[in-house]
Amino acid sequence: MKKSFLNSLGPGLLFAGAAIGVSHLVQSTKAGAEFGFGLLWALLLVHIFKYPFFQFGPRYAAATGETLLNGYKKLGKGVLAVYFLLNFATMFTIQAAVTIVTAGLASQLFGFTDNLVIWSLLLMTISVIILLIGKYKLLDNLMRYIIIILTISTILAVSVALFSSKEAFDVSQILPSGTVEITFLIAFLGWMPAPLDVSIWHSIWSVEKNENTFIKIKPKDAIFDFNVGYLSTLILGICFVLLGALVMFNSGETFSNKGSVFASQLLTLYTKNLGDFSYIFIAIAAFTTMFSTTITTLDASPRAMNRSSKLLFNKSFKFGYWFWIIFLFVGTLIILNFYLNDMGDLVKIATVLSFLTAPFYAILNYILITGKHTPKEHQPGVYLRILSIIGIIFLIGFSFWFLFNF
Repeated sequence: MKKSFLNSLGPGLLFAGAAIGVSHLVQSTKAGAEFGFGLLWALLLVHIFKYPFFQFGPRYAAATGETLLNGYKKLGKGVLAVYFLLNFATMFTIQAAVTIVTAGLASQLFGFTDNLVIWSLLLMTISVIILLIGKYKLLDNLMRYIIIILTISTILAVSVALFSSKEAFDVSQILPSGTVEITFLIAFLGWMPAPLDVSIWHSIWSVEKNENTFIKIKPKDAIFDFNVGYLSTLILGICFVLLGALVMFNSGETFSNKGSVFASQLLTLYTKNLGDFSYIFIAIAAFTTMFSTTITTLDASPRAMNRSSKLLFNKSFKFGYWFWIIFLFVGTLIILNFYLNDMGDLVKIATVLSFLTAPFYAILNYILITGKHTPKEHQPGVYLRILSIIGIIFLIGFSFWFLFNF
């Protein structure tokens, strides 16, 4: 039993590694810095209402031995084609947004150059080498340690902030108004805890786990593994909002759109308020967060594009995965050259697009997991179905609210 449990862990932590990045370090910290504790309601609600659709990824993979992409094809080749086009249109922006934040932190921590394009090139090259040498297995094992380091360092930082704060906490909640604030809220929701298409990545990692370990993961173990990763994203999301609120709220500072300046402001504000001894905790938490996300996104999008290409064209491409990695690598560097000084705009574009496409993935995942392509015994119960319907209404409703107020 113990061995089975240990073997089942992995994809859930990869999910956490992909999720805990820009959404937490940048968006959650900004939410705390600009609204105090006022957007905790949004963080909690989006975790609740996105939960079913993320969970359906590992649930479907464990129940059928297939990825969600195989399921999309069963719903119609046109559905898979729409996914292929959506992923192609957004993967470069997502990778660029993640990488530029990581590069900004690296330039502050290691220092030998402040050129973020060079840092981005270096970080993505290291990521490719890690994937080339160890493939899925190394990524799987590496993520266990990254998530542990991240969790410990972040909880330490929050604890210091809570004990250091001498001001009364205002926990009143806020509904943003005006185009700028509403856009921020939608961007915050878009990647909190992650874009919904990460459910597809999770199903791919689950299938890869089965193929690499030759052990079929039971649906119950797969869902438990997912819950461990998902709970991590919620706890750390709350932690980063608290850090932003406790350390930066009413500080008089405004965040720069430049990646290196933003990273410097982030680390300086923490050390200024918490003391120089806290620098190592914040530095480890911040860089580890973003580097883990850089690796996982660089791995996941090419895997998804390669598998969807095989399914669409009924043809196996020998070096398809590596073709898409190189393609994503080059495309990301091109985008970074255009948005080098506008990290904030790049993040905003990527996160808003992710939220507006979320209803598409939510509806598909729900139809697939409750339909004839999933065995009855592995379909969700009535309460999870109700939560799914409410979640779809939530995602569609907030999308229309944003578009009407944009």
